[in-house]
Formats: sequence, C-alpha cells, structure tokens
Amino acid sequence: MKHKASVSHDEAMVRRLHRDPGFAAEYLKAALEDEDEPQVLLIALRHLAQARGIAKVAKAAGVERESLYRALSKHGNPRLSTLFAVTKAVGLRLTVRATEAR
Repeated sequence: MKHKASVSHDEAMVRRLHRDPGFAAEYLKAALEDEDEPQVLLIALRHLAQARGIAKVAKAAGVERESLYRALSKHGNPRLSTLFAVTKAVGLRLTVRATEAR
C-alpha cells in the first residue's frame, strides 16, 4: 500500500482536531477573533464538524446533513441558531468578551 507523501492542511487540521479537544477549543477561539475575515469561522466550524463526523454533528445539531454542508461551505451563510447548534454539537460554546479599551 502506498502512503501519501503529504496531506493537505485541511486533512491535517481535521486529524488534530479529532484527537485533541483542547486544541479544538483554541482553534475555534482563534477563528472567532479574526475580525477581518469572517469566513475563518465557517472554515473552523467545518473542520470541527468533519473531525467529529458530519452526520453525527448534523444529527446532534438538529439539521439535515446536506444543509450543514451548505451552511459551512465556502459560500455558506448560516443562521446564528445553526452556528450555536453546531458549536454545541462538537462540544464547544461560542462566547463574547469585552474588547480592551483603546
């Protein structure tokens, strides 16, 4: 059996998220802090859902698998309720904190 010489960034990220829940929390936190590029949050949630299994996450979040794929796609525009449900389904929680005074 031949092994790949390398894996894509997405594959490597999904593998790490699967085996390291602490990293998963930090990864989502960093994505939320990227105010300049909101798509980063969707990418992070997609990676987290893939790490846990899209079908399992969709079921736990109460959404259809196909709808979850669309919501977390590159051009997705999920509802806030979907974001909260998916985050909860992967064992995390979205939070808000005050910004530092400038």
